[in-house]
Amino acid sequence: MSVTERVYSALVRRTLETEDQMTAESRSNLAPNGLRLVLANSLQSSGDQVVNASTILPWLFAALGVPPALTGVLVPIRESGSMLPQAFLTPLVLRVRYRKWVFVTGAIVQAAAVAVMAATAALSEGMIAGLLIVAALAIFALGRCLCSISSKDVQGRTIPKGERGQLNGLATTAAGLVAITLGLAIRWFGSNDLPAEELFWLLVLGVVLWVGVAVVYIGIREPADEIAPQPVDTADETQSGQTTNWFTQMITLLRDDKPFRNFVTVRSLLLVSSLSPPFIVTLSVHSGASSLTGLGGFIIASGLAALIGGRLFGRFADRSSKKLMSIGAGVASAIIIVTVILTALPAFTADSWLGNLLFVIAYFAVTLMHTGVRIGRKTYIVDMARGDQRTVYVAVSNSVLGIVLLIVGGLSSLLALINIIWALLFLAVMGLIGVVAGSRLPEVSQG
Repeated sequence: MSVTERVYSALVRRTLETEDQMTAESRSNLAPNGLRLVLANSLQSSGDQVVNASTILPWLFAALGVPPALTGVLVPIRESGSMLPQAFLTPLVLRVRYRKWVFVTGAIVQAAAVAVMAATAALSEGMIAGLLIVAALAIFALGRCLCSISSKDVQGRTIPKGERGQLNGLATTAAGLVAITLGLAIRWFGSNDLPAEELFWLLVLGVVLWVGVAVVYIGIREPADEIAPQPVDTADETQSGQTTNWFTQMITLLRDDKPFRNFVTVRSLLLVSSLSPPFIVTLSVHSGASSLTGLGGFIIASGLAALIGGRLFGRFADRSSKKLMSIGAGVASAIIIVTVILTALPAFTADSWLGNLLFVIAYFAVTLMHTGVRIGRKTYIVDMARGDQRTVYVAVSNSVLGIVLLIVGGLSSLLALINIIWALLFLAVMGLIGVVAGSRLPEVSQG
């Protein structure tokens, strides 16, 4: 047994029955491919922490004197921009035999976009700096879009069922370690008020990380006996043989493919764990708590959740990814409801030790549950589809989620204008409905 095989076997609980179903070529490349995927995804997740639209970029905007109005568009552009174009780009991706090259292209695009952000941080300020960074973030989201479309397909081609969730978990754990290290460094060297010069070097680190992602991914060996690339004309051929455009194909898929439609519906309802953490932070600040303030503190909390959740939920996802999604959302909803009730009690004081501890625990716990939901839904969609169907599923579901994010994000923001508690309760109720809907999904994981 080679060193690579020993390392892979030490990190992953292998499922020999599904490995035996792979071709000889795929089995021989399994261990090196698996380790490369873990490393590439770890670097990618670490890069996401460095270019985080919820923490790093708002701090950069404040340091550069960018008008606060522009800060509000960062998260929508980052999230929706990486999802909405996926159904449109899928026909182009299907032309590429080896999907790793689509991922490599996306990683290079993201590295270039972060380089523009770094240059802007060093050379500009005010409204001009804000507009340049927003434009670069839109390009960054497009690169992430390419990576998202192709990564699930590459993993499905190279890694068997029963091991995919563990790889996702390992990458999340490694990224958590990086995030904790980064957060501690910021707290130690930069306190809570980083100047633009220090954020510039942070963005340079992001460029290095994304270049590293591309370099590692080039070494992945996809099997040569996969389905041949599909030709793309001005219109695409649907499964029913009718010629139609990409938008109509997306609607047709959602209408006719009930299992896929149910998955997209459940995923839309499980946004509670991804959208609620910023509201918890805002509630803590408005209530007078101070423990969660500071850029380093946010990054440490997120990193700790990823560190614990990555390893904990990876194997859970391989046993039952649908249960992991439902449990994660259900626990997150329960945490939010309990937090709202406690903060509404007359005796509650946010500036007390117990008050600060409540917000710290709530933020960490919801972020931890989001790690589980994220690993679960990634594993589920890879396990439920095969071949090019997987690429189409990922693209269409992400495009739909891009639209849903804008709608749900807008509704929760409007409710937050009335009271932050209403926004949190709205998301918690959505999550509980998602738990019920998720229990009805078919089991697709190895079990």
